[in-house]
Amino acid sequence: MADSGINATAAALLGLLHEGPMTGGQLMAAAQRRLGPYWSMTRSQVYRELPALADAGYVKLGKPGARSSQPYAITPAGKRAFARWLSEPAGRESLRNPVALRVAFGAQQSAVQLQEVYAQAAEYHNAALTEAREMAKEAKKAGDDFFSASLEFAVGYHKAALTWLKSAPGK
Repeated sequence: MADSGINATAAALLGLLHEGPMTGGQLMAAAQRRLGPYWSMTRSQVYRELPALADAGYVKLGKPGARSSQPYAITPAGKRAFARWLSEPAGRESLRNPVALRVAFGAQQSAVQLQEVYAQAAEYHNAALTEAREMAKEAKKAGDDFFSASLEFAVGYHKAALTWLKSAPGK
């Protein structure tokens, strides 16, 4: 954990809460919509971090809504913690690619298995590339240059993955 005392998932939640109070489910949807093309968060991570952020005084709970959903709002202390996190070095990214992992063990797979891995990966990256391009275009049109720039990272990533898949061994 960084000097700010929050991890990247907690920081992402605090960043999203700058948009206004949200329940855990709404935060998941916002994370998928805003960060999904390049950052993954699981429901369990969100629901683990929210009580910890509340205990630290970084978020406060609102009145329970329908089906006991609990909205969270960022506090001034949460805004300060988020600002500290933003000022810290980004750190090293960690690359975990399940397709590259399977390719590393390609000698232990049949050609059919490997072709299926490649086909599924290409299908995913083509769809994700199309979605990221569209989202970047919409963000740019809306004047959100920072969101657009983050989506351009996703566009480049999916392009690179597709280029790599075309030259992968056993094709």
